[in-house]
Amino acid sequence: MISKALQFTKDVLDQFIKNRFGLDDSKVLLNTLIEGNGALPQINQNKIVISLINIEKEGVRPFYNRNQLLENGNYATINPSERYNLVVLISSNFDDYSETLKFLNAVIVFFQINNTLDANTSANVPPGIDKLEFDIEKITYHQMQGLWTAMGAKYQPSVIYKMRLITIQGNEAEEITSGITQTSTLLAQ
Repeated sequence: MISKALQFTKDVLDQFIKNRFGLDDSKVLLNTLIEGNGALPQINQNKIVISLINIEKEGVRPFYNRNQLLENGNYATINPSERYNLVVLISSNFDDYSETLKFLNAVIVFFQINNTLDANTSANVPPGIDKLEFDIEKITYHQMQGLWTAMGAKYQPSVIYKMRLITIQGNEAEEITSGITQTSTLLAQ
């Protein structure tokens, strides 16, 4: 589900960028900022790069029904689904600094317009995703510096968003219980 949510977000943002600037080529990609050997990925050049930087389990848990009705009338006991928030870094990496700022501004405009992506706002929402909500993360200069240092990368103009409510459900049954198929009434005599 994590990959689907990130890919969907990338695709919708990329289409927005293409439409906004009249482009034919994709400008948005999912990638790391630094390769395993410490080199900068060439594919990131002149692109907007979306990188997953953290996953947080959602702490608020509403009532979950662990019993799920099966087609044959029986019930399966499953662990409740879990919800996660993905924290993504969106960096603008262009040769020309004015292009870097232009595209970063377009990213911020996109998320200001589309702070929620769902079936009402987009036709291609992947199965299993009901809604994605985006909140900009407020971090200080020192926190941003620490993040880029920890990644081993040189700072690029960027923004961080929290993508809320990715649901993960393995659908593994712990137990199968027979459903009630017949009832009888005993009369007191």
